Amino acid sequence: MSQGLPTPLPVATGRQLPDGYRIERGTPDQAAAMHALITTDLDAGHLLPRSLDDLARHAARFLVLMSGDALIGCAELAPLSGTVAEVRSLVIDAGHRGKRLGPALIEALGSTARREQFGTLCAFTHEPTHFVRLGFTIVPHTWLPEKIATDCYACPKFRVCGQYAVALPLRGSAVGSMTAVRTSRRAAQPHGTKTSVLVLHR
Repeated sequence: MSQGLPTPLPVATGRQLPDGYRIERGTPDQAAAMHALITTDLDAGHLLPRSLDDLARHAARFLVLMSGDALIGCAELAPLSGTVAEVRSLVIDAGHRGKRLGPALIEALGSTARREQFGTLCAFTHEPTHFVRLGFTIVPHTWLPEKIATDCYACPKFRVCGQYAVALPLRGSAVGSMTAVRTSRRAAQPHGTKTSVLVLHR
């Protein structure tokens, strides 16, 4: 690899990228490409807008998917507290979907979150099935007070949110593994209490 280029981050065990793709840590120089990708996908209603300055400031939190020299996907590992991190601004270019690149990117975020000592990885999504297949569990929004305090109170859709909250305990399990699925299912059931939480698994 040429000097000065970011070092690709390893994808979690069990998930191989198709030939010609790689995952790297984001850089401020890539903020414009990330901004274009996110902005193009806003019409679907699944992403929140991000400013170019915001993306440049937080570029190092992102993992980016590259195909040759083209940035074709990205996602941010956004810290909500010292123990909880969120998958944010996850998007894959429409021309590269259907190749399991999204799950590979989520797994790489999970590996990064574990290395950075986060205990829980969460996401707010309109399509929870993709996350559930990787071991995440659908939980009540109130189980993630860090997200509510950080973002939700100021959101105009706070009381009528159409997104699902999903969460995955990271300690001792890899994203996408059956251990993660079993751990997440156990964590979703409070001890000694009845719950109406929907727990899905593979």
